[in-house]
Amino acid sequence: MKPFLFLLFLFSNSLYPVFSQSNLLESVKKNPSEAKSLCNKFRDFNSKGISASSDKAIEYVSNKKKLSPVNAEIFSIYVIGLHCPEII
Repeated sequence: MKPFLFLLFLFSNSLYPVFSQSNLLESVKKNPSEAKSLCNKFRDFNSKGISASSDKAIEYVSNKKKLSPVNAEIFSIYVIGLHCPEII
């Protein structure tokens, strides 16, 4: 029984990133005004020669949204893809 529970635990943890990414995408879809505000910040970064995928931009998103750096990067990609594809 213990090996089965262990495997179940491992399987459920392996799905967590998938659910997390889906939640991030839904968050972007449900809050277009917040996403557009973030686009403006990315435009500001771009005007200073800073890429939206730079460590500085990802750290900004991570702190603002209280996300891990990986989730902040995923969130940024969703925002850019859906609301401001011209951002670099």
